[in-house]
Amino acid sequence: MKVINIILLAIPFIVLLFGITLYNRSSPSLGGFPFFYWFQMLWIFLTALFTSIVYLNERKENGDKHVQ
Repeated sequence: MKVINIILLAIPFIVLLFGITLYNRSSPSLGGFPFFYWFQMLWIFLTALFTSIVYLNERKENGDKHVQ
């Protein structure tokens, strides 16, 4: 489970940092926004989703213990 969590946290980092050649363009546009902008906005939501999955995995793995 730890490997999956690490991969899920690394995907947004790798795509946004090293994948600039993928999204450094203006077409196709979505709702009048160039590809560069809506692709980054999409990754904000995907990163939140991946982080939530990792959080739930860690919580399940640790037996749902609360730190006090």
